[in-house]
Amino acid sequence: MAGTAGDLVRLVATGHGRSRAELARLSGMAPSSVSLRVEELIDAGLLREDGEGASRGGRRPRHLRLHENAGVVVGADVGTHHVRMAVMDLAGRIVLKHELPGEIAEGPEQVTERLTRHIRSTLRQAGAEQLPLLGVGVGMPGPVDPATAKVVAPSRMPGWNDFPVGERLGELLGVRVLVENDANLMAVGEHRYGWPGRDNLMAVKAGTGIGCGIIASGKLHRGRGAAGDISHVPVHGPEPVTCSCGHSDCLEAHASGAALRRILRSKGIEVTSSRHLVELVNDGVPEVTTLVRNAGRLAGQVLTPLVNFFNPDVVVLGGGLSAAEPFIAAVRGAIYERCLPLATRDLEIATAVTGEDACMLGAGSVILDEVLTSAWVDETLSAR
Repeated sequence: MAGTAGDLVRLVATGHGRSRAELARLSGMAPSSVSLRVEELIDAGLLREDGEGASRGGRRPRHLRLHENAGVVVGADVGTHHVRMAVMDLAGRIVLKHELPGEIAEGPEQVTERLTRHIRSTLRQAGAEQLPLLGVGVGMPGPVDPATAKVVAPSRMPGWNDFPVGERLGELLGVRVLVENDANLMAVGEHRYGWPGRDNLMAVKAGTGIGCGIIASGKLHRGRGAAGDISHVPVHGPEPVTCSCGHSDCLEAHASGAALRRILRSKGIEVTSSRHLVELVNDGVPEVTTLVRNAGRLAGQVLTPLVNFFNPDVVVLGGGLSAAEPFIAAVRGAIYERCLPLATRDLEIATAVTGEDACMLGAGSVILDEVLTSAWVDETLSAR
């Protein structure tokens, strides 16, 4: 049962409480108490009431919605070679989004300072610099300790180990900051915006690296920070390769975008990014197509026992390599060939509905959850 002002705001934000009557029914509060709380929230500038809903026999109810000036959050996807960012209102709607180049290898201090500048400039472009910035969610391309918001033993991120990303950004911006692994946030973004009715979902992010996020019973499963990390599962590749973790023949060492570019470079084919890889596949370059297909087969082999074990509703494939049809077909083929029929009977294997925005949307979603379950609403009411 809900019962606080924050609970009422959250019901409106999620679209479940569109009128005072619905709020009373969902919260278990008396209609008179709901009306009193709603008036306080309207006076505080957090809610607005306009339009009319369908009548159920009495006076037509007025629609409740979040006030557009109540505040904003920022969701940021920090990739190996890019930063994708969105300003979002408290209902999770994108006000403005854009993508900027950036190199994670520059190091944590440079990247966090640049990210701070990008966030401030994005707020200005969105016309939101005068609105309260309530929080920032950030996706990172490496393992993140959920207890400390520090990046832990990442691949291809020199200088980032144990760097307190959330603490540093919080100091620079003066707001709460949540930091999470990008594959986890991809899973959140896809679940919220792409598959809201499917509460058991695996999201595989195949780009420069390979990762996997898990939604179990409607919630992100983090474990102690390494849940869903398939990148270091051993596979049998055509030739032995030592992974950055020090072990031989990890999935990421054979099937990631970085691994494929390394192999192609040794053959005299220079590839600049996962997007470039896909372009070469679409152009019918045989050496590239064969490698990408083999990468999908290896990823599918790793996912097969996990699908049997977890039995998800959906396996979502995202990241740069998911735009290559041979990769997708090979993943599907391996899973459907080797999984138990009961595990695949109703299984959907699909590319990300939200596309390249998945991680960014997930970052915005987790910080919105934090804001709307915090004492912010009560603090706002008391301040006004």
